[in-house]
Amino acid sequence: MTVLSVNVNKIALLRNSREGHRPSVVEAARTIIEQGCKGITVHPRPDQRHIRPHDVRDLAELLKDYPDVEFNIEGNPTAGPQANGYPGFDALIEEARPVQATLVPDSDNQLTSDHGFDLSEFDDDLAERIARYQAWGARVSLFMDPDIEQIAEAKAHGADRIELYTGPFAETVWAHGIDHELSHASFESFQNAAQYAKQIGLGVNAGHDLDLENLPPFTQIIEVDEVSIGHALIADALDNGLAATVRTYLQLIQA
Repeated sequence: MTVLSVNVNKIALLRNSREGHRPSVVEAARTIIEQGCKGITVHPRPDQRHIRPHDVRDLAELLKDYPDVEFNIEGNPTAGPQANGYPGFDALIEEARPVQATLVPDSDNQLTSDHGFDLSEFDDDLAERIARYQAWGARVSLFMDPDIEQIAEAKAHGADRIELYTGPFAETVWAHGIDHELSHASFESFQNAAQYAKQIGLGVNAGHDLDLENLPPFTQIIEVDEVSIGHALIADALDNGLAATVRTYLQLIQA
């Protein structure tokens, strides 16, 4: 069954706007977990605009109390130490030892992830980093577009899973509606990609701009192991409360 991993970046973003301790990332994560969610995701960026190194450490400590909940750390594997205290992606994975490391091809100051890896040429450094994180106990997922040839290369690089970048599908649905032929065509490309990934032995995650409108089709793809949702869920929580919103997403997925 597909599981939900909630990205808590936006909780940290709100906290950082006042440089205090509220809202608490740890308490938000605890609330999310207590509703039955099986994953917590963070994407600590080098500019520290939201999740910061101490959040990673605090969440890793919290999740020791919840052994059935996975910790997923996303980021650009080549992001190195910064003068502002960001220790580098490698250091975060080595210290926190998450269940999953999701690698994304972001630049340091990128607003949000907006494309998958281009693995047209074999990337020795990426393959070495994948093996390193696996040696530290992490399952490694690569952020990928629904491109069959590129997904095959993710397998060749040693990845355990891929995370399908669902932004284009979300944008199509927002523009034309969930029942439009363009939305159906976009969804089919993701369905085919997920099926192919499973056939070659890769696990499949999906994420980016998924919400209550465009998520239902992805719950019908039996190959999808996990959906990662942050922005939309936290935005919905402003209207309905965090606990109730998490339950709504879980009910939709489990239905």
